[in-house]
Amino acid sequence: MRNRFRGEIVGVGSSSGVRVVVGRWTSSPLGAFADVMVETAAGHRVLLAPSAQVAEFVESTYSFDSVRIEDVRVETAPDAWSVRSRSLVLEVTLGSRTSLGLLLRLVPARIAESPAWCTVTDLVARVVLRGVRTRGTAGGGRREYYGATDHRAVTALSGSFDGADLGELRPVRPSPRFGFSSTPASPSVTRVVTTVSW
Repeated sequence: MRNRFRGEIVGVGSSSGVRVVVGRWTSSPLGAFADVMVETAAGHRVLLAPSAQVAEFVESTYSFDSVRIEDVRVETAPDAWSVRSRSLVLEVTLGSRTSLGLLLRLVPARIAESPAWCTVTDLVARVVLRGVRTRGTAGGGRREYYGATDHRAVTALSGSFDGADLGELRPVRPSPRFGFSSTPASPSVTRVVTTVSW
């Protein structure tokens, strides 16, 4: 079986030590939804999922210390994302397309999204983007492939998690421990097609 999730992922670090990865999925077997993975400065990994169905799927693929079912809303503009849930308030400002984004846009979408291409690019991603993988094994015997098609910088953030201020934008370090692949250390938004097969 093979499922595809089309959307964008924002990954940011903060001066409070909290690291946040937001997935905004416009097309998936679970419908359109947004979810958030948070790792606190103390290393506690939290999933914020909009439904039990989404939580079950994501939790079976990645690793968390706790899961919260709460409405996750993402509003986007050409230069910003606004994320809201019961636990999280996050505003991010987007910058220009990165040099990586320019390269990604040169690859035709049907090639960039294919698992075969992700297998090839994985060798490069391991070296160029430390901690990032474009293919790997996930929970339940699943294999996962990340086909990136665009990449933009994040230049600022503000917000809070569990009522505590996030502080200012920082690199995503240490790398979050959610699963086989991490978000790049440089805060960014990546347009992706994620293929999960088993």
